[in-house]
Amino acid sequence: MSDSYIALVTGASSGIGEATARRLARQPGARIVLVARRQERLDQLAGELPAPATVIAADLTDRDAPERVKEHLTRDHDRLHLLVNNAGGAWRGTFAQTGWANVDRHMRLNFEAPARLTEALLPLLRATAATDHQRVAIVNVASTAGRVSRPKSGAYSASKFALIGWSDALYAEELANDVHVGLVLPGFVATEGFPAKELLANPLTRRIVSTPEKVAEAVVDVALNGRAERYVPRPYWLAAAARILAPRLVRRATAGGAFTTATGSGDD
Repeated sequence: MSDSYIALVTGASSGIGEATARRLARQPGARIVLVARRQERLDQLAGELPAPATVIAADLTDRDAPERVKEHLTRDHDRLHLLVNNAGGAWRGTFAQTGWANVDRHMRLNFEAPARLTEALLPLLRATAATDHQRVAIVNVASTAGRVSRPKSGAYSASKFALIGWSDALYAEELANDVHVGLVLPGFVATEGFPAKELLANPLTRRIVSTPEKVAEAVVDVALNGRAERYVPRPYWLAAAARILAPRLVRRATAGGAFTTATGSGDD
C-alpha cells in the first residue's frame, strides 16, 4: 500500500479545477498533478498548495497531450489514484449561426480530450487499483446542460451529453478492475469562464448560482465515497428528472429564454 494519494486535475488553472486541486491537497498524503494551458497560473497554484504538486502545461486537444501526461506520471509517480477530467469550455450561438464548426470545437475539448486522456491513463489507474488498498477513481465533470439543453448552447450540451453517456458505460466496464467512474454535474457556477453576472445581479436568480468550492466538495465526495453522480447545487437534479417526466414542459421553459447563461466549468 502506498502512503501517497496521487490526483491529477485538468483545467486546474482556474475555477472548478483550481478549487478541486486546493481541496484535494488537504487529503492525507496527497500529491497533486496540475494540468492546464497556462503555465504561470499553474506554477503559482503549485506554490500555494499545502501538498506537493507538479505542473503539466498542455492543451489537451493536442494529439500528443495524453502521452505527455502519461510520461510525466510514469516518471514521477508510477501510480494514479484519481483522474479528474474537468477542463472544458463553451461558446454560445445558435446552430444556424455557428454550424458544425462550433459543435466540433466543443466535442474536441469537452468530450474527445477527456476520453483520450482516460485511454492513456487507464492502464495506470488499473495497476494502482491492483496494488494499492485505496479507492481509485475517475471523476468526469459534466454539466446539468448534459441533461437539459437550451437555445444557443446546443453544441455545449451535445459534448456534455456525450461525456455523460460514455461515463455511464465506462463505470460498468471498469467495475471488475476496481476503478470507480463518477460524474459531477454543475449547474450555474460563477467562474472565470462563466461569471454569471446577470444571474448574480438578480435577487430572484442569485440563489441558483453555486461556487467552485462546492463543486470541488462534490468531486471529492464522488471520488472518495464512490458516489455515482452529484448535482451542484443538489436541487438541479429536478431539472434532469423533469426532462424525462415532462419533456414538453421543459422544452417550453427553455425555449422561452428562462435561462440564457452558459452552464459548466469553463476551466482550461
